[in-house]
Amino acid sequence: MTVRIVYTDLDGTMVGWRGSFFAGPDPQPTLVPAEALVELHRGGVPLVLVSGRTRPQLLEAAALLGADGFIGELGAVLGWDRGRGGEVLRGEMPDQLPGTPVEAMDGADLAERLFAAFPGRLEWHAPWHVGHEADLMLRGNVATVEVHDWLDAAGFGWLRIHDNGVLPRREMPSTAEPVHVYHLLPDGIDKGVAVARDLDRRGIPAADAVAIGDSTSDLAMAPYVGRFFLVANGAQSPATRAAAEALGNVTVTAGSFGLGWAEAVLAVLSEQA
Repeated sequence: MTVRIVYTDLDGTMVGWRGSFFAGPDPQPTLVPAEALVELHRGGVPLVLVSGRTRPQLLEAAALLGADGFIGELGAVLGWDRGRGGEVLRGEMPDQLPGTPVEAMDGADLAERLFAAFPGRLEWHAPWHVGHEADLMLRGNVATVEVHDWLDAAGFGWLRIHDNGVLPRREMPSTAEPVHVYHLLPDGIDKGVAVARDLDRRGIPAADAVAIGDSTSDLAMAPYVGRFFLVANGAQSPATRAAAEALGNVTVTAGSFGLGWAEAVLAVLSEQA
């Protein structure tokens, strides 16, 4: 397999303990992910960051990590050429609604209405919810199908909520359930659609692309690339593991977080034609 580009999730995949690139599944420091990143750059394989983070956050992260571009807000925002090029995708957002998806949702007080509909089960993912262009970043514990039913009944059928994985307990002590990060954004937008758009822009076939992630939302990239690596911590979720098993091109790494990410990168480099 000839790999011409690598798309990678950041939080829970490329970075580990408390968002550090130099930590594994525990606080112990490690250089393994950094060494794998250096080898990737030496091999001349472009790296694209794919994340729920915003454009400014990803511009900084891309510069620090030497990434070639980024896909932000769970697939809604694309950036390239060090931020000089990019676009915001609208998906199924109605044409008659002006502005960005976030402007449309803010104008309808949608977040506050959701918090009232699911009391104690949803809240802002503060402070990371600030500065978004296309999605509302929330946290809590809800069944996404229940939220979709509420959105449809409230006249927001063009929106969908995506589960982006589990947070440490300290993030939302008000619930006894596991705390998830959610992204509310227009239907028709996900990380996979954005990867396909970026590959088309670059003129690279899907077979020559690899993606790495840790969550169900990351698995949306799998149908649009030749091979997908799921880091071991992501496979601990029964829902994510089941979704991965339904796909034919997913490999689960032995390592978790950055160690699993490094394992995937080194595997890709070792198999280069």
